[in-house]
Amino acid sequence: MNARTIRTKDDGPAIAAALLDWYDRHHRRLPWRIGPAEARAGARPDPYRVWLSEIMLQQTTVQAVKPYFETFTRRWPTVAALAAAPAEDILKAWAGLGYYSRARNLKTCAEMVAERHGGRFPDDLDGLKALPGIGDYTAAAIAAIAFSRPAAVVDGNVERVMTRLAAIATPLPAAKPQIKALVQELLPPDRPGDFAQATMDLGATICTPKRPACPLCPINDGCAAFRAGTQEQFPVKAPKAEKPVRQGAAFVAENSRGAVLLRRRPDKGLLGGMSEPPTSAWTARVDGAAGTGAAPFSADWRPAGTVTHVFTHFELRLSVYHARTDRAAPAGAWWSARAELPGEALPTVMKKAIETAIPGATGKPAARRPTRSEA
Repeated sequence: MNARTIRTKDDGPAIAAALLDWYDRHHRRLPWRIGPAEARAGARPDPYRVWLSEIMLQQTTVQAVKPYFETFTRRWPTVAALAAAPAEDILKAWAGLGYYSRARNLKTCAEMVAERHGGRFPDDLDGLKALPGIGDYTAAAIAAIAFSRPAAVVDGNVERVMTRLAAIATPLPAAKPQIKALVQELLPPDRPGDFAQATMDLGATICTPKRPACPLCPINDGCAAFRAGTQEQFPVKAPKAEKPVRQGAAFVAENSRGAVLLRRRPDKGLLGGMSEPPTSAWTARVDGAAGTGAAPFSADWRPAGTVTHVFTHFELRLSVYHARTDRAAPAGAWWSARAELPGEALPTVMKKAIETAIPGATGKPAARRPTRSEA
């Protein structure tokens, strides 16, 4: 650890102990979490619930995830139940949460755990990282929280806490190895899962991006940035590249019964396997046509407005057109009744397009942070 943070050999364990003591008294109560009191009474985290919550929480807020988590665990209480569920049902239940590759990997991972591991998640980093959709961070989180492995768990909250604690001036993402080494050095061998969750809770509630409540922080005595009064300067981030803007068009057809024409996107690629009104052939790298020449069939297409949606690597602007027609659905498409639309596997950008053409058609979209990819 940076010498400015640890002044004696006892500082590291003291920081971890202070953080855990704070966590025991002030931890967030979350539906996927076993609290300290429950753990002392003998309760153990369910690896399935830990895995599911960690996948859902990637680039998504806790408040947005809670209702999705409760829906999933009510419908599919075990990994075996999720493995047996139709992929379409999983995508529909996921709709609005974003990053749809996570939902596709969720199904594949559940099948692998059920078929190759007897319904039990591997309890080591290598075994977890061999599963679909589980990278370094998620493997560490599951290993530490579900299996008490001494794994360094580093998410955005942890990065903020650690860069302030040691005043790490290296910009992100280059600072990630330093941050991971710092976490590993602080990690208490007897409570690695609680330490991970404590650090995340500290970042979410006290060591916030703006106006952190430093006087309330249990480890402010060891924080180099707090002592220097520079806490809001961390973490240092490299300048972001400007996102390219892509163009396209969405064609929202409505019949006399109020049904909306939908089709299923290809399984691979952006928004793979999700439902959509027909669109022009836009991609993350190529513009699609923005006019009615790209319409799926001839109709009285009228401009309804434009929607903008920000993905991880680009911004999409869709020109939305609306038409009323009672023609038969083209091959590969179907008419979705108005009452069925809220349950369709529609990503947020497609809900926006339909709402632009037919206000109120899809119901209120789930609230979430709409600033990252839904790939």
